[in-house]
Amino acid sequence: MAEQAEKKPDAAAARKPVSDKLVSTDPSTGKQIWSGKIGDAAAEVAAARAAWPEWAAHSNAYRIEALRRFANVVRKEEQGFAELIARETGKPLWESKTEVISVINKVEISIEAYGERTPQRRMEAALGNKIAVRHKPHGVLAVLGPYNFPAHLPNGHIVPALIAGNAVVFKPSEKTPAVGELLVHCLHEAGIPEGVVRLLIGGPDEGRSLGSQPGIDGLLFTGSARAGMALHKQFAETPHKILALELGGNNPLVVWHAKDVDSAAAMVVQSAYLSAGQRCTAARRLIVDDEDHEVLIAAIVKLIDRIIVGEPFADPQPFMGPLIDLAAADHVQEQWLNLMMKGGKPIRRLDRPDAETPFLAPALIDVTDIRDRPDEEIFGPVLQLVRVKDFDAAIAEANNTRFGLAASLIGGSPEMYDKFWANVRAGVINWNKPTNGAPSNAPFGGVGLSGNHRPSAAYAADYCAYPVTSSEADRARAAIADGLRDPNMQED
Repeated sequence: MAEQAEKKPDAAAARKPVSDKLVSTDPSTGKQIWSGKIGDAAAEVAAARAAWPEWAAHSNAYRIEALRRFANVVRKEEQGFAELIARETGKPLWESKTEVISVINKVEISIEAYGERTPQRRMEAALGNKIAVRHKPHGVLAVLGPYNFPAHLPNGHIVPALIAGNAVVFKPSEKTPAVGELLVHCLHEAGIPEGVVRLLIGGPDEGRSLGSQPGIDGLLFTGSARAGMALHKQFAETPHKILALELGGNNPLVVWHAKDVDSAAAMVVQSAYLSAGQRCTAARRLIVDDEDHEVLIAAIVKLIDRIIVGEPFADPQPFMGPLIDLAAADHVQEQWLNLMMKGGKPIRRLDRPDAETPFLAPALIDVTDIRDRPDEEIFGPVLQLVRVKDFDAAIAEANNTRFGLAASLIGGSPEMYDKFWANVRAGVINWNKPTNGAPSNAPFGGVGLSGNHRPSAAYAADYCAYPVTSSEADRARAAIADGLRDPNMQED
């Protein structure tokens, strides 16, 4: 494990390379909590390539048992794991605990999904022949992880990849390397060979280098749409390599004549402000009936004013912590000011109590009258209110984005939900549920700028192995019936 520390570095040095090292800090305090040596992508890929054949040669049952041991290792480390996630991301401890539980649960979910999505099948053909469908691993897969769920989301790629028989080179976000290191340590502790799971420490340069290595057979990415587009371009000339992109969203949440206003308000707050808005499925746009929304907004504002924003280990526990770092908070503030300058009307302002820390208060702004509203993901606690005249306009506004990850309808009738589901473009569409919190035992992914049609979670098995179709017979039997000269006829 890399060295741990508690000294406070210069703000500019936080999570920046110091000579050949990467430093990570606690966003709540700015104190350094970890440092590690920046790795070499080519060397890590070479190590994984050398270890892969033996891992792939093992039976599926052998690999599954290894991953079950990994779940047990994480279970033993549960408290310490959760505390590290809280320290490095700034998430409340209660939320970090739920992430560790997701890491554990992912193993059995992935085992079941592998059996359902990539089963071996044999079919009868003519003359006693057989048709077999089996799956093979790609080889060495690169995994680039995000900082908002630094254990759960990369684990959602790594576990299915290992079950399928791939080796993995994992580069965690440069903002959460300590959690990434602990995740890999748990995999090795479970007996998965060190060569089969490699850890690459580094920043964007190392990520680009990893993606360009000729020794990888694919890349699995979770992150921003901008980074996803860059990877898509990078892989344009390598169609033989799998590329799975799980990107962000400008997600709509439609509340339409909800009977239980308090429950609707709670779901709005959960959708918009969990993880300080740093979830790809967070609600970014709240769409309501222009003639019937005041009571709902009042209930939402009342809840916003009760939200505790604080450091992860505070007592009582906060609802949300800081953003990941100062640069992220600065960027969200810039996006907020842009909405203001375009004519947005604040209902609750995006306050920042201390410019030296990335804590932001949850914000709500009416953007109905902005004509050229930016279609971008504000990755922070900002919810934009859009008032519309009728339900058809609500659906049109929900689709008024290049993204297509998550959407939710709260209220309405079953007929309205059917219409909403049929017409809204998104990969996750909910009714009377928040936009976030997608189940891991179902597919997860989006359309548009939210992904490249490679849904993860239960469908991760689809991009971790490829199908092989075989026509098989016990012995070779063949004859050519047409197109040949009669052997008994002489040529002129």
